[in-house]
Amino acid sequence: MPSREIALLTNPTAGKGKGGRVRDRALARMREAGLVVRNLQGRDSDETLDLAHQCVADGVDALVVCGGDGMVHLAVQAVATTETALGVIPAGSGNDVARYFDIPRTDPVAAADRVVAGRTRTIDLARSGSRYFATVLAAGFDAVVNERANRMTWPKGQMRYNIATLAELRVFEPLPYTLQIDDRQLSLEAMLVSVGNGPSFGGGLRITEGAELDDGLLDVVIIKPISKPDLIRTYPKLFKGTHIHHPQYEHHLASSVTVAAPGIVSYADGERFGPLPLTVECAPRALTVLA
Repeated sequence: MPSREIALLTNPTAGKGKGGRVRDRALARMREAGLVVRNLQGRDSDETLDLAHQCVADGVDALVVCGGDGMVHLAVQAVATTETALGVIPAGSGNDVARYFDIPRTDPVAAADRVVAGRTRTIDLARSGSRYFATVLAAGFDAVVNERANRMTWPKGQMRYNIATLAELRVFEPLPYTLQIDDRQLSLEAMLVSVGNGPSFGGGLRITEGAELDDGLLDVVIIKPISKPDLIRTYPKLFKGTHIHHPQYEHHLASSVTVAAPGIVSYADGERFGPLPLTVECAPRALTVLA
C-alpha cells in the first residue's frame, strides 16, 4: 500500500514567529509515522495560495496548514468542494478552527498525530461569491475592532483585540442595517451582525454560540443597541457564550443572508473579507477535515 502524501504549508510568522518551530516538530512526527510530506512555504499570501492550489491539483491526500485561522482561510479557498482533506497544526494566536475539533493547540506532536490517524469529518462552509470562510463573518462593531487590531503592532494575541475593543468603544455608535435572511427582510439599528458557520472567532469569542458545523445552515446573530457600559459588562460573556441571555441579543438560522450597513468592511476567519453589502450562503458538506 503506497504511503499517504500530504502537503504541509507553513506561515513562519504565525503565533509571534513560532510557526517555523511548530512546523519542525510536526514535520518530524509525520515523517516518522511514514507519511510522504511536501514541506512548503510561500513568500507571501499570493504565492502560498498558488502552492495550495497546485498541491490540490496534484492530488495530495491532504493539505495541512501550520499557522492560525488566516492560514486555514487561505487553504480553504483551495480545498473547498474537493476530495483533498484539510489538516491543521495550530500555530496562531486565535486558532478557532482547531478549537472546533479539539485539535491540541499547544502540542504540535499531538496535533500531527491527528493528521497521521487520518480520521475525517465533513463540514459545511460559508460562501460569498467564490470565496469561502470556516468560522464567523464579522460585520459591525467586531469588524471595526478587527480593523483597529490589525493596525496595531502591540500587544500580541487576544490582548491586542481586547485593547482595540476598548479603543473603538469610545467612538462607536449603532449602525443602520438592512438584512435579507432567507425570505425575510429586516431594517434595524444594531451594534453588530455576525454570520457564523462555526460558533467562535477571535480566539474563543463565542459570538455565534450554538452554531453547528454540519447542519446546512448559517447562524445570524444581531446585537441590538446597548449602552457602552452594558457592552463592556457583556463582552466577557462572549468567552462562555452566555451573552445569548441578553435582551438585545437576536439569533436567526438561515441558508442565505445579505448584510448591508454603511462604511463597514467585513472580516471572516480574522481576515479582511470585503465591504458590505455581502450575500453569504451556506455551502453544505464543502470541506473535509482531518479531525
